[in-house]
Amino acid sequence: MKSELFYKNPKTILNKGTGFLSGYTHSLNPYTGCSFGCSYCYVRQMPVSLFREGEWGNWVDVKNGAANLLSKELHRAKAKGNVTIFMSSSTDPYQPIEYKEKVTRSLLEVMVEDPPNFLLVQTRSPLVSRDIDLLQQLKDRVRVSMTIETDSETIRKHFTPEAPPIQARFKTLEKLAGAGIPTQVAIAPILPSGDYFPEKLKPFVNRICMDDYFMGDGSGGKRTRKLGIEKKYAQLGLEEWYGPEVINKVYNRLIEIFPENQVYMSQTGFEP
Repeated sequence: MKSELFYKNPKTILNKGTGFLSGYTHSLNPYTGCSFGCSYCYVRQMPVSLFREGEWGNWVDVKNGAANLLSKELHRAKAKGNVTIFMSSSTDPYQPIEYKEKVTRSLLEVMVEDPPNFLLVQTRSPLVSRDIDLLQQLKDRVRVSMTIETDSETIRKHFTPEAPPIQARFKTLEKLAGAGIPTQVAIAPILPSGDYFPEKLKPFVNRICMDDYFMGDGSGGKRTRKLGIEKKYAQLGLEEWYGPEVINKVYNRLIEIFPENQVYMSQTGFEP
């Protein structure tokens, strides 16, 4: 999918952490919009998408001057106390346009020079490995959270056809682990997966965060229902994988392989 690009000049770059992100002082989005356009994305039902022309995934705003803004705002925020940042809450910081624009990299460069107390980088893109040199400099102040919702490439293509292949994400985890970058896997939202999914994750991470449509979309599942995701499960004959009880099934699989203190549920797993 080729997204239409727009270049914007925002007045601010750091937003106050609220709601699901209330454990953070700030959220940070290098872009508005996301060309991965995942079918289940809760942002589709948020104002940033609802009041914008064009289907979610078909447009991306590039934030001009993002690094300069962050440098000023981060300095001011740190003067008031601890600063913890979630990047990103409503876009993927390593979506394809980042190859060219390097907005995310420019923001990391600012944070290497003036580190926050903690930074979580949430992505599903192998491009994050390009910035290992910067992530290493942040040491234990950073955690990369790699979304791997399923171990099935067939399922991935049904739900997120524009997103990076699952195997490429596994390879990225291996690179991050080899570079000593603190990393977790976000099985979020939980998609249908195989019995051996936990065993495939075990060599690369010691921290798993799970989330579903009912805890993780910020509305108790209402946004997801409006997207018609349940119908997609029915069309695929996967109804047993849609419901608030599914997270317990996957959790029980995980704790057969991982210690319970390495498996987190929903909001808790994303917090600093």
